[in-house]
Amino acid sequence: MSEYIKLLKDSFTIAYEAARAQHVIKDFIPQKPKGRLIVIGAGKASADMASAFEQHYHGALEGIIVTRYGHSKPTKHIDILEASHPIPDKAGVRAVEKITSLLQSATDKDHIICLISGGGSALLSAPIDGINFKELQSLNRELLKSGAPIQDINVIRKHVNKALGGKLASYAPNTPFDTLAISDVTGDDPSIIASGATVPDPSTLSDALTIIKKHNINAPSAVIDALKNSKNETPKPNNTIFKNKSYQLIATPIKSLNAAQSFFESEGLDVELLDSEMQGDTNECAAKHTKIICSIYNGSSKITAPKDKPLILISGGETTVKIKGDGLGGPNTQFMLQAALLLDKHNLPVYGIACDTDGTDGTGDNAGAFITPETIRSAQKQNLDAEEYLNNNDAYHFFKSIDALIKTGPTYTNVNDYRAFILLPQS
Repeated sequence: MSEYIKLLKDSFTIAYEAARAQHVIKDFIPQKPKGRLIVIGAGKASADMASAFEQHYHGALEGIIVTRYGHSKPTKHIDILEASHPIPDKAGVRAVEKITSLLQSATDKDHIICLISGGGSALLSAPIDGINFKELQSLNRELLKSGAPIQDINVIRKHVNKALGGKLASYAPNTPFDTLAISDVTGDDPSIIASGATVPDPSTLSDALTIIKKHNINAPSAVIDALKNSKNETPKPNNTIFKNKSYQLIATPIKSLNAAQSFFESEGLDVELLDSEMQGDTNECAAKHTKIICSIYNGSSKITAPKDKPLILISGGETTVKIKGDGLGGPNTQFMLQAALLLDKHNLPVYGIACDTDGTDGTGDNAGAFITPETIRSAQKQNLDAEEYLNNNDAYHFFKSIDALIKTGPTYTNVNDYRAFILLPQS
């Protein structure tokens, strides 16, 4: 393995480990209540959060967590349920039923801790009245294909699910209720993280309808009808159910980027943080990165080109892919393929990596992929047409063919995407 690829992989590990609950949750453990301590939650990191919470809380507790299949962790007192992500299944509906039933049993002497992370929107999917489960599944497929930003997708999810958009908090209106969250969205907006299950929702039914029209989303007619029904509006900031509720972020994307930056600097390298909240079409974002890289090398950038040692560029955020083909590959894998094609035209000595910090890029079994200065030439030797793979949204099989996928398995956290480029001095 190239020393530069190892350096990139190590930096990614540093980034996601910085957001693991076992490292951060100890500072957010509550005092013992007069009654029960009830722990609920949802997300790809929620089981790990529950396991870490149990380790640090000294007292009786009970609870229910729903996480993605394969993301469970051992716990003694909190039941860990699994459900499907990103397309919900009926296991998620059953999990919502069990969690809301437990919440309804809470009194004002109890204390509820809600552990939330990215992925919670799909895992807490249970349709409101008037929408059946197959229609909800269909809607989610259309949302994921649309290329819409997560902020827009979650506006719709909040209004069609009975536990999202602040509604989870309504099942225990009189019980002290603290949410501990790991952010996977740009801006760390609590109303967007896991579709704001426990916080007031500033968006409206009208907003959801506008988003469907804007992104040409083929929503089932039952969904459109539900979004036109004022009874389905989400609870707003002045709602009394939020009077005894709090929300704290225990890990954020920028903290993970800072950890990666510190790692590179400890290796004696110069680091530039390009953008911690990059959003938009993944191909366009890749083009933006490569344009910056080219400007550094040709001297038109404020960033000095590497001379005696490599220069590191890192970025975060969350890009989106509008699916046009029938291949396999999430936004990070697609990002790397687009970057490889663009960089190859300039013959620059650049290595790069793009990965999702939860360990799963899109629907593949990889976190992302890496590129080297030889990526496109290596593919050509195997008669692989990189442009064809890109246009078919099949970056996964492209990188698999040249052994350049990054596979970590579940990382038990989720703080958005991570990208890093190593710019070597030109000879």
